[in-house]
Amino acid sequence: MASAKEYTTDRIRNVAVLGHGGAGKTSLIDALCYTAGSSRRKGNVTEGHALTMYTPEEASHGISLQCTPAFCEYAGAKINLLDTPGFMDFVGETLAAIRVADSAVIVVSATSGVEVGTETVWEYAEDRGVPRFFFLSMMDKEHASFERVYQDIKAQLTEKVVPVEIPIGEGDDFRGIINLFSERAHMFKAGTEKGDYDEVDVPEELQAKFEEWETELQETLATTDEALLDRYLDEGKISREEAIQAMHKGVASGDIVPLFCGSAENSYGMQALLKGLVDLCPSPAEAAGESAQRTGMEEEVHLSASDDETFSALIYKTALEPHIGEMSYFRVMSGTVSNGQQVKNGERGSVEKLNHLSVAMGKDRLEVAKLHAGDLGVVAKLKSAHTNDTLCDMSRAVILEKISFPNPEIAVAIRGENRGDEDKLGVVLPKLHEEDPTFLAEFDPELHQTIARGLGELHLAVQLERMKRKYGVAVMMEQPKIGYRETITKEAEGQGRH
Repeated sequence: MASAKEYTTDRIRNVAVLGHGGAGKTSLIDALCYTAGSSRRKGNVTEGHALTMYTPEEASHGISLQCTPAFCEYAGAKINLLDTPGFMDFVGETLAAIRVADSAVIVVSATSGVEVGTETVWEYAEDRGVPRFFFLSMMDKEHASFERVYQDIKAQLTEKVVPVEIPIGEGDDFRGIINLFSERAHMFKAGTEKGDYDEVDVPEELQAKFEEWETELQETLATTDEALLDRYLDEGKISREEAIQAMHKGVASGDIVPLFCGSAENSYGMQALLKGLVDLCPSPAEAAGESAQRTGMEEEVHLSASDDETFSALIYKTALEPHIGEMSYFRVMSGTVSNGQQVKNGERGSVEKLNHLSVAMGKDRLEVAKLHAGDLGVVAKLKSAHTNDTLCDMSRAVILEKISFPNPEIAVAIRGENRGDEDKLGVVLPKLHEEDPTFLAEFDPELHQTIARGLGELHLAVQLERMKRKYGVAVMMEQPKIGYRETITKEAEGQGRH
């Protein structure tokens, strides 16, 4: 297994990539990692293969079905990218990603604009106070409109959105962007794999449009700081360095939501977005930190994303993989952790040894000697760890805030296609729940049926497909029976003894 570099907390960026189904989240992550050089092959979602979309179920349905981490390095920073499903049947995966992210990129199609899923993930991120970015995808597609979708975002989601770049052309004519910070145009080189461009002066015919957007950006940034506002009023301009610092501060506070644009298919705009994520995203060290409860006590402690703190980590995802076993994906909330280190499960009191400590790159893993505060990791074969458990230092057991998963409300009865399948359900169904806490199944002794519950029909169908592929257990679905109880329907008189 290949090894991975260590990154200190200040050089880490944890980004959840959110959006409506089909907006282009998976393609964006693929293009970012390929452009940055961390991925050697650029995937294709329509062909059923991508860096963060690799399971047979994802290939057959053509959509992302799980929270999948990948990472890339740009300008000396590690950008952890968490792919998420766009269909609300799998919203538990989205909530897990938001819980361990320090910022979010909300992908909006430049053709379809704001959709139901866009509004939903915006609200989830806003509820947790996660700093946000917008990325207008598919600028090269027919009917793409930067101005229309920008106004949609402003009207339906937030007036805090501020473009930091504007497109040169749209649809088939999309050929570049104007960076409002550098005041330069990036003219894309057609046919290049990583969105290479020539940096030139702003085209004369676009100068008036550029000045209009730049003025909007400068005025927005000036309002974030009184001294900056005075300088802007006196000099009529904020320097590039001051603008980036003000934008970084505004993003972290939630007062500004930057808007980027591009085409993941052609890798157009990827280099600008990578630079934006490094410059503008808060690092874990800038976050407010975590509140945790001491195990077995009422005492609450505050943990910051610092190497000087005692170690704590939250398991946000569990995957059961053939020939490997249980994989536990976690975020280091405080302190550091080294390969082979013994830690305590704050929830259960058990001791775990973190052998083969790794970082995830889609379906692949790279071993790492040490993870610093704020980084994401994965480890195999823990004895008794589950999603939402806290791993912590042996000297101080704590329990971190859990991911709040929705309760499954759609129910269906299932039974094995044959006696052998039926006998295996009691063993296999808990494994599916282990991987997806929003899927529940249990035998109802009153109905004499096994009832499976999920967040939607597609959610249930995918889980049963997964059960057949991974465990060889095939089932049939049917309507749950209705439980009848005797009910008093008329009055009756009686006499009792006292």
